[in-house]
Amino acid sequence: MKTHVLKGSKREIAERLVQLHGEVREAIVFEDESAPTPPTATPPAPEDIFAVMATFMVDTPNVDDPREAIYSRVEGE
Repeated sequence: MKTHVLKGSKREIAERLVQLHGEVREAIVFEDESAPTPPTATPPAPEDIFAVMATFMVDTPNVDDPREAIYSRVEGE
């Protein structure tokens, strides 16, 4: 098996890659963390951020939730 190291711009690497015979098994891509997001990407709406967690949430009326109530036992606990 013969390996090739392709260097250059994305376009140059892609052009050379297409010319190779055989299969590609692995690629290493270096991406800057400060790269700007594509203009088509839109951030999710604020109400959608926690939508996934809605099935795990509990709604209870009349909750006594000051810090003392959270950390002290109630009758029966």
